[in-house]
Amino acid sequence: MMRALYSGVSGLKTHQIKMDVIGNNIANVNTTAYKSQSITFGELMYQTTQSASGPNAITGTAGTNAKQIGLGVTSGAISTAITTAGATQTTGNPFDIRITGDSFFIVSDGSNNFFTRDGSFYVDAVGNLAMTANGYNVMGWGVDPETQDIKQDIVEPLRIMSAENLTYPPEATTKAYVSGILDKNDTNAASATGKVISVSIYDGLGYPYTVKFAIKATDEEGQYNVELTDILDANNKSLKDVYNVGNISDIATFGTEKTIVNNYLAQLVDGVTYNKDDDKYYKTSGFSETFSDYDTNKVSGITYTVDESVGAQTFGKDASVLMQGNGTISKDDLEEAFGLIYVTDPAGNYYYYSDGTTEYQLTSETDAAWATVLGKTNLDQFEVTMDAEGSVTFTFKQSFTTAATTIYDGTNFTKEITREEAYGVDTSDPNTTYEFMVSPDGQAQITSTTILSGNTLIYDTATGEFKSIAGGESAVLDFAGTATDVLGNPVDLTHFEDVDINFTASSMFNNNRTSTITMVSGDKDGLGSGRKLGELSGVSIQNNGMIYASYDNGQTRLLGQIAVASFSNASGLQKEGDNLYSATLNSGEFDGVGVDVTAGGGYMSTGVLEMSNVDLSAEFTEMITTQRGFQANSRIITVSDTLLEELVNLKR
Repeated sequence: MMRALYSGVSGLKTHQIKMDVIGNNIANVNTTAYKSQSITFGELMYQTTQSASGPNAITGTAGTNAKQIGLGVTSGAISTAITTAGATQTTGNPFDIRITGDSFFIVSDGSNNFFTRDGSFYVDAVGNLAMTANGYNVMGWGVDPETQDIKQDIVEPLRIMSAENLTYPPEATTKAYVSGILDKNDTNAASATGKVISVSIYDGLGYPYTVKFAIKATDEEGQYNVELTDILDANNKSLKDVYNVGNISDIATFGTEKTIVNNYLAQLVDGVTYNKDDDKYYKTSGFSETFSDYDTNKVSGITYTVDESVGAQTFGKDASVLMQGNGTISKDDLEEAFGLIYVTDPAGNYYYYSDGTTEYQLTSETDAAWATVLGKTNLDQFEVTMDAEGSVTFTFKQSFTTAATTIYDGTNFTKEITREEAYGVDTSDPNTTYEFMVSPDGQAQITSTTILSGNTLIYDTATGEFKSIAGGESAVLDFAGTATDVLGNPVDLTHFEDVDINFTASSMFNNNRTSTITMVSGDKDGLGSGRKLGELSGVSIQNNGMIYASYDNGQTRLLGQIAVASFSNASGLQKEGDNLYSATLNSGEFDGVGVDVTAGGGYMSTGVLEMSNVDLSAEFTEMITTQRGFQANSRIITVSDTLLEELVNLKR
């Protein structure tokens, strides 16, 4: 009976332990990456009252089994379902990571390495990737500074947002390319300023600049001169002014300098006369050419003549010349163009006008009011006659200002013009100068000298395809390393890099007189485009654990890789609390290096976590059977106690 009593006690103990295991599982049903546990029972040592015997052929007796009495039950083993994955929970946090597979994250408290399936991480104040629950550092591999590849060595804390990772260094532009069509009939290319194209570049400090080029047609079909015209900083200021140098060529050059000389005969422009005595040129001009304010101050529909009192005079620039004006404006024009209202009145018809402040009644006797309404306050001796139909006849005098030295001979205005204007020479190109040899009749031999600094761009006139630039496929924008400003002070230009500009993607096809040719920084693959200083804009974790930073200058950088640990017997890991495990002799030792998560067929997913793998239905079922087992064992104790009581009562 005593043995039965103690067997019941052992049954109560083991079922209590099982209930503890079940309770712990249920308590952790929402614990991130928790692995459920289960317990197995083992019977205790048996008491043998009679050993087994075999059959006896001599006596003919059969064998007998051993007679054993059990001593109860004990806890056999508590195992963890460590390889059973839990469900996926979406969090949206990019630093929440789930491992698919049998691997474990490696974390450290600074002294010891632990292992976990809990991938809820965050970035601490100094940029370390750490566990949210306890702040332990997530371990992984860094980047080899020479190869920029992952260096799989002893794991170390992943400091993904260190000071050096918060920015991406700037880089100077070294390449550019030209694409599009240069239509030979585009008038821009044939002009003195040429077809303007530009490209944005960066210097080595990350500052942006705009480099401007001009493509100018030459006398040879299919050949153009491409020259550097200016380089502007971010404030649209020329580097010539920024560095106080004489020419932009002191900063950078594009090609070599060459001189083009052209000789031709030219006749005077129509309406121009040459006075050989004073070697000057004169052109008969109309009012719009003679007076600088004529177009502004004239009244539409009015015919002007010069006041006869002026006589034959010579006027300097900004001189005042009195003009007479007369004309007629109809009733419809006055109402539509000037907003007047024609009012019929027995006392006399009139025009009504209001400017919002003053009201006017306009008749033939209100000359000053007419001048105000028509907006020409500078009219003098204004006289108006209004007929019965509302038409108004004007006669007045007005002063106009001469635009240049002008001679009035009583009939025509003639002004002095330059020699270049006299022969229709375009002087807008600063690279071209002209020399004139003029005969007494005004015919001139003109010699133009053009100094070009650039590269010759050649297209195949048969196919329209690119042929060469400076004899090859590309030309170089060559920045000077140093220069001297106009005061003799040195200028440091070492933060600029030379830019190789490729023209092979351009062509000379017909495009309805419109050119689409453009220049873009970088080559066709985007290499060599340069960049500004990049600020960290985001961090992403790949499915192999590699961590990349993104920057607002379009660059990315590999920051490290999260390493994982694999064990030959993961069930042998020892729980340490806080969702952590430590290695044991039965799990296998951790070598300190770790492995790539993809090596075992696993991968990482961001924005999600692994949930607990506790199955509540199974736990509640186990709870019922455990409760019944506990009750049955308690009955053994109760019955054993009753039997002992009956035994004691025998003496009574």
